[in-house]
Amino acid sequence: MAKTIQDPEKHAERMKKIKLHVDKRIAKAQTDKGTFVLLTGNGKGKSSSSLGMVARALGHGMKVGVVQFLKGDWDTGEIEFFKAQPNVQWEIMSSGFTWETQNREQDVTSSLEAWQHAHKMLKDESLDLVVLDELTYLLHYDYLDEDEVIQAILARPEHQHLVVTGRGAAESLIELADTVSEIKEIKHAFKRGIKAQKGLEF
Repeated sequence: MAKTIQDPEKHAERMKKIKLHVDKRIAKAQTDKGTFVLLTGNGKGKSSSSLGMVARALGHGMKVGVVQFLKGDWDTGEIEFFKAQPNVQWEIMSSGFTWETQNREQDVTSSLEAWQHAHKMLKDESLDLVVLDELTYLLHYDYLDEDEVIQAILARPEHQHLVVTGRGAAESLIELADTVSEIKEIKHAFKRGIKAQKGLEF
């Protein structure tokens, strides 16, 4: 991290240089297209961040599609809130986490059913933003064909934004994404014996 400059004149000069640099980059960034954002890593906040983008898009009157993989029957505040909003399509994978089902055949079936909803959204010209929450797990466990997923992402409408979340993202997704953020865990309340809290985790 840069050292703080105490002298007002030197600080102003430094900020002026930074502004010129940023302005040049903004001037160059004139491409207007659908952006693929990948949120991965072991830290908390990937899904929450993606839902923040859902709220932002809805605030602009955009249409949004969300598929939540691995969430199962969780009763979460965001589901109730966003499903009540106009301009939202929301689908949830029929079974819960893989360690709850302990049945690979069932997991593959549920994954394919959920993927059909996702694939349809990725072809839908009316959707401005699609969020595929926890998709990375399904590729990691080979529940879905990675090539098919990549082709669907590549073939989506040019204006459509895409957000994919989940730990352990495949290299193919990292390579394809326009923006990749890795959320790092430093501490987590659960490891201190604090259970998931309403309004924070669900």
